[in-house]
Amino acid sequence: SKFVNDKWMIKNGFLNDVQEHKPWWWNIKVQKLNLSAPLILLPEVSCQKAIEILQEKGYDQAPVVAESGLILGMVTLSNTLSSVLAGNAEFSDPVTKVTYDQFSKIGLEDSLGKLSCILENDHFAIVVHEQMQFSGNGSSFMKQMVFGVVTAMDLLTFVSRNDKK
Repeated sequence: SKFVNDKWMIKNGFLNDVQEHKPWWWNIKVQKLNLSAPLILLPEVSCQKAIEILQEKGYDQAPVVAESGLILGMVTLSNTLSSVLAGNAEFSDPVTKVTYDQFSKIGLEDSLGKLSCILENDHFAIVVHEQMQFSGNGSSFMKQMVFGVVTAMDLLTFVSRNDKK
């Protein structure tokens, strides 16, 4: 049934857009949101340190990214605290123990319409940018870099500030 669900198809890149009466912002690119640079945690950061960093910097969530650049998932302040308080994780455990490994990604060139479909089911999306990297022997590969984290509040703020009524 999800394969005939238009919102699922848009979220997963199988349909570009199916909304007949699109709002003015529907086709604007994600890059226009002017997101701030994300706070990124390395996988070896402890749960306690992650809590301290998130609270000190005023963030609710942060991507966990390996030094290689591989995006391992997302850590949230509430999930980290509840996992520790429930005894499912220790303050000394690496943050990967409480990391969500299922998350949505969206590119800078994707539309706010696609983002809107993602945010109907998810609390956030990780904004990624593909970058070509070359190794010493001249071979190249595409690497995804975390450009930001976007929430429904970011989209709502953009729409309300730029409302074209």
